[in-house]
Amino acid sequence: MEKQFIIETSARHVHVTQETLEKLFGAGFQLSVRKALSQPGQFASNEKVDVVGPKGTLKCSILGPVRKENQVELSFTDARTLGVSAPVRESGDVKGSAPVKLVGPAGEVELSEGAIVAKRHVHMTPQDAKDFGVENGEIVKVEVLNETGRKLVFDDTVIRVSSNYALAMHIDTDEANAGALGGCPQVLGRILK
Repeated sequence: MEKQFIIETSARHVHVTQETLEKLFGAGFQLSVRKALSQPGQFASNEKVDVVGPKGTLKCSILGPVRKENQVELSFTDARTLGVSAPVRESGDVKGSAPVKLVGPAGEVELSEGAIVAKRHVHMTPQDAKDFGVENGEIVKVEVLNETGRKLVFDDTVIRVSSNYALAMHIDTDEANAGALGGCPQVLGRILK
């Protein structure tokens, strides 16, 4: 059997530091878990903020736990709605990225950088990487195996390897829409060699 993995759609969301969280929601505030995500220890919180750009505002969920840097992950469609020029980057690479404002119930925070379009990627453990014959940082092509009427291969997909990961590919909503993947109960992919 060929090696496969699930492909998950990651909608727009925000990662915040504890300091930013407290500015937005109040001193000592803690995120509350709405649902666990596929990556171990990660969760969608009940908390949402407004992300404000020069042309518009979008409501975004905060993903937890809190991080060392603030980051807003958008699709290109979201970036156009906000009126920002968000670069395609790997998560965590926010230096020189688009500025936005976060607005919560207790205050607001101007981010001088932090808005990106996340580069599509496959999370893998070291054992997964060995099984698939790939390495951390390698760029691959991923074929979508679901029959939706729109055959699709995602090129320029980065492999991200860590013992803290679970095997799954992440794409944004624009990418999912391009492949008509929204109605699929589970989307599968495989690496093309």
